[in-house]
Amino acid sequence: MTSEALHTEFCGISMVSPIVLLSGCVGFGEEYTRIEGYSNSDVGAVVLKGTTGDARLGNPAPRVFETPMGMLNSIGLQNPGVDKVVDDILAGLDFSETRFFANVSGSTIEEYERVTKRFDDSDIDAIEINISCPNVKEGGVAFGNDPEMSARVVAACRANTSKPIITKLSPNQTDIQENARLCIEAGTDGFAVINTVMGMAIDSETRKPVIGNLRGGLSGPAIKPIALFKVHEVYAVAKKHNVPIIGQGGIASAKDAIEFMIAGAATVGVGTALFYDPLICKEINSGIAEYLQRHGLISVSELTGSLQC
Repeated sequence: MTSEALHTEFCGISMVSPIVLLSGCVGFGEEYTRIEGYSNSDVGAVVLKGTTGDARLGNPAPRVFETPMGMLNSIGLQNPGVDKVVDDILAGLDFSETRFFANVSGSTIEEYERVTKRFDDSDIDAIEINISCPNVKEGGVAFGNDPEMSARVVAACRANTSKPIITKLSPNQTDIQENARLCIEAGTDGFAVINTVMGMAIDSETRKPVIGNLRGGLSGPAIKPIALFKVHEVYAVAKKHNVPIIGQGGIASAKDAIEFMIAGAATVGVGTALFYDPLICKEINSGIAEYLQRHGLISVSELTGSLQC
């Protein structure tokens, strides 16, 4: 069970914990429920796997590779398509346990519109727009690294849903603050900062790329300093409009989570850490609650943007 002090609100959604399980790390919300001792009720929200208009097979193998202090992945948005997700998968989720956010992906603006509209007519609590997928050759990277194109995608999705929209921002761009500003003007309700950092790995014996798609998204503790700084940058823009941030990128402890909230995050995303400790969220919740008590704080919201410069 979570502490009352951990209860928070994100984009108008009440959450029992500031922890959000990140897209692609827990399948469509049911994977970790099969692990003894795990419960979705220990987290504030679960972001479902990236979903496109039609089914996708994803990228060629190998798709995952462990790196020092991190992991490269290049899944390529493998998914059964939005109709299958809405008609069949959502029906199997227990919405009384936690909040569920869809993750909308696409290769064209029209596809983003179609998928968003389909999720709008469902029980999903919010919609995360993935405009920054570094392991898909078309769509994602081009959308996410161009502020004006990012805003066009957000505006198109905004016109097709009344649900809260969370825009997932890329670290692989020149000016993340300008991107955030334009996305706010286009109608986003929140941000997820950051997506993975583009990278690659090479087998020196064969002199070939390790990842089948050559490139992939780097996640894990290795990218934490980058993610922290990007959250701090986006918060400088977002706070003026009361647009909350899910801070993510290398969080593997309560200390990590607290640092992201101090930098400006309202909630925190956990992803890669789940691969080596599926029960880590309990530990993070306990650590945050202990920190709040030790510092005489009533709520996690008091931590957001509390950096002393």
